[in-house]
Amino acid sequence: LDQKAKSFGVVLVNEIGLDPGLDHLMAHNIVDKYRDSPANNPKNVLSFISYCGGIPKIANDFRYKFSWSPYGVLKALKSPSKSIKNFKEFDTDRPWDAISTFASPLNSGEIFEVYPNRNSLPFIKQYKFDTQWKIKEFVRGTLRLKGWANAWKPVFKEIEGLEQGIEQDRLKEMSEKLWKQHAYAEDEPDRVVLCVSLKAEKNTEIVWHKTFVLDAWGDNRGTAMARLVSYPVSFAVEEVCNGSFSPGVHAATQDKKIISNWLKNIKDQAQYLELIDNIAKQD
Repeated sequence: LDQKAKSFGVVLVNEIGLDPGLDHLMAHNIVDKYRDSPANNPKNVLSFISYCGGIPKIANDFRYKFSWSPYGVLKALKSPSKSIKNFKEFDTDRPWDAISTFASPLNSGEIFEVYPNRNSLPFIKQYKFDTQWKIKEFVRGTLRLKGWANAWKPVFKEIEGLEQGIEQDRLKEMSEKLWKQHAYAEDEPDRVVLCVSLKAEKNTEIVWHKTFVLDAWGDNRGTAMARLVSYPVSFAVEEVCNGSFSPGVHAATQDKKIISNWLKNIKDQAQYLELIDNIAKQD
């Protein structure tokens, strides 16, 4: 729709919620910082991760709760993914075949479970990785509470055994059942965790490593998910009204000044949002 939007003088800003949205802003910011740093060297080996998840603030046995129809979550579990692992393209047909643990840089050191989400590869170009950079790992994925994979084993088994032709109907039945069993209660706090990290290594030594970490939960202002999806949209609306975007189709924004302002403003909507220098933290 880009050319059509331009011909009508219309601005379309896509992917400007939480994920996609805030994750894009953090990725652009952190990649720009690395590119401008003295550590930037074509001989370095780079690892990029972006993990985001909406999870219950108060963990339940199912390790997950739904704030909207589970149907979308179930459909996503049927989506194959592409990422980069150990310098090679890593493909998986089912997310539960690629679940790993992730030690978060939160002060608590909390451990989560993560898995690749759909196709990460186009974002290498979108995030403006230089073509000569050596990429060891590049993944955009979903974050869940520790124990999620085990709690969801019956769900995975049922999805795996779905017969063609009845998939949609059965997924809807499963969705209705899960909604009754595991929906958020009124005023029950949800939680959002987002981590975006870029690490550079030279001869196995870490020479640059920064991570954005966001942790937010529901409070008297409403759910964390609602705040972190809607406020970035409002920021984009304001910038469109200010003429900051040219006509056409845009994914979030790559403008350094706008990104800096938006990340500063969104900090008020999270209980914790920091850019961590992992090397300095270790020292």
